[in-house]
Amino acid sequence: MSNGSEGATPGFLVWRLSMKWRTAVDRAVAPLGLTHAQYSLVASLHGMHRTGERPSQRQLADRTGLEPLYVSKLARSLESAGLVRRERDPRDPRAVQLSLTGQGQETTRAAIEVVHALLERLLAPLGGLDDERTRRLSRDLATLLDAPLDPPPQTGTHENRQEQS
Repeated sequence: MSNGSEGATPGFLVWRLSMKWRTAVDRAVAPLGLTHAQYSLVASLHGMHRTGERPSQRQLADRTGLEPLYVSKLARSLESAGLVRRERDPRDPRAVQLSLTGQGQETTRAAIEVVHALLERLLAPLGGLDDERTRRLSRDLATLLDAPLDPPPQTGTHENRQEQS
């Protein structure tokens, strides 16, 4: 284990790994003119387009886990850079649909290759991307992502709980 990780809580380790990953992706995609957050947006958009979706900013926010306002800000900066097209949804004038421009598709494909190679390096200690340990880790991470973190609903007020006792 790396220095400072011995005895660390799972929450601390998840945070440190996410920071390590974000920093590494930021550095890896910087030569392409992207940040980690922008990469997350265009790579998700690329994946959604491949399945025939033309997502709204809200759908992309839901997919990436980013706040809708932040997705809007990122989309505007990516539009200014010529990578993303923002258009009103003809079915809902309040919604904005996003798509990659030709330049955006090229940049995104290059960024995906760079990040995939980075992911291979990250996962090498587990046996690589196709190893059973990595598949287990992916399942465990997905389980944690699906776990609700909202506070549990209150079953009654303090007075109601005292009356029931």
